[in-house]
Parts: sequence; C-alpha cells; structure tokens
Amino acid sequence: MDARQRAEPWARDRLGRPIPDDSPERADHGVAVDEPRGPHDTVTTAERLLARGFPFAAHEVFEARWKACTPEERELWQGLAQWCVAITHDARGNAVGAERLRRRSLAHLTTPEATAAAARLGMDLSPLTAWLDKPAAELPTLGVPPTGNSP
Repeated sequence: MDARQRAEPWARDRLGRPIPDDSPERADHGVAVDEPRGPHDTVTTAERLLARGFPFAAHEVFEARWKACTPEERELWQGLAQWCVAITHDARGNAVGAERLRRRSLAHLTTPEATAAAARLGMDLSPLTAWLDKPAAELPTLGVPPTGNSP
C-alpha cells in the first residue's frame, strides 16, 4: 500500500481492494477506520461494518485497536482482525487464504491471553470460537457468525 492509499483508506471497494478515486465501485462506509477506539466502540463499529458488508474495513478497525492496545489484549484484537481478513478472503473467492486466516484467528482467540482479555471486557468469544473451530467443509462461506455479547 502506498502513502496515498494509507492516507485515503476509503479509496477501496467493499472488499478492501484499492481502486481509482472516481470508480463507481468505491466503497463509502463512512467510518474513520484507522482511528484507535476504546474496546466497546471498536467492537460496535466493526460489527456495524460487518453487517453492512465491509469486512476489510472491520479488519482495519480491529487492527487499529490491536496496534494501540496493551500487550495483555493483543491476542484478542489480532484474532478478531484476522477473522475479518478471513471473511474478506472468502468474499474475494480466495478459499486457501480464508482457511489460513480462519485458523490463525482461532489460534489467537483461544490463547489464555485472549480469553482473559475478553473476560475482562465482558466479551463472550465462545460462539465465535466454536464457529471458527468447525471443519472448513461445514462452513459453506465464512460470512458473519454469531458474535455473542459485545463488550
């Protein structure tokens, strides 16, 4: 990603692919995705983006939190960001990339650090981790599974 794309993350399509500024495919999700937010606002914003079909933007919201959080929370936010990247790869038709990121997400979200951070924040990761733990053949698409209780 070049400096202009970093400065203008909205010059992308719904799945995060860089596109010309004047493209009719340009996604307008209306959210400053690189802005670090508190835990509750991060989850709420990412959930809204996912529900509206912007998994890449949701990934960027989680990633901003991951980069700004305490070391004790990193596994949690990294796992959530990677889950959104898995959804993005799946939507782009990249089954291999989706499966790799699904496994990475699950690995991060099931660490003791992520579990403890989620508990401190009042998050129930069990619906998401149970869904991520299913064999790939049982997941026709990654879509958006139940996320449990938002913090």
